Amino acid sequence: MELSNLRPAEGSVQSDNFRRGRGHGSGNGKTAGKGHKGQKARSGAPRLGFEGGQMPLFRRLPKRGFKNINRKNIVGINVSALEVFENGAVVDVQALKDMGIIKKELDGVKILGNGEFTKKLTVKANAFSASAKEKIEALGGTTEVI
Repeated sequence: MELSNLRPAEGSVQSDNFRRGRGHGSGNGKTAGKGHKGQKARSGAPRLGFEGGQMPLFRRLPKRGFKNINRKNIVGINVSALEVFENGAVVDVQALKDMGIIKKELDGVKILGNGEFTKKLTVKANAFSASAKEKIEALGGTTEVI
């Protein structure tokens, strides 16, 4: 079995490609597949998660924490990853993408100070840790916050 051969079980998927409520001859006329009366036959049938007046599951379960809508996704890169660049190179977000060090910049790039570093580079990023800035400038390189 391979992913390209996977198929749903026979009869489990039904086509939704027919017109409802177009007379007896269509096989789905009059009540249009909704049966007779009842809440589910009406327009505005119960919303998703409605449990007939019972306290719904999503309200019964405890909630914890919160999602900060102002959060930022910062990509962290250690100085050891900058070893792939040549001496004297200008390293910016686009150069990091071109070298395959990062895939997406998201909300910014921060250079972190972990690892060995031996090159003199001009590094342009959104943020630098204190140790990363120290390592880059100790070798005669420059750091520039963009």
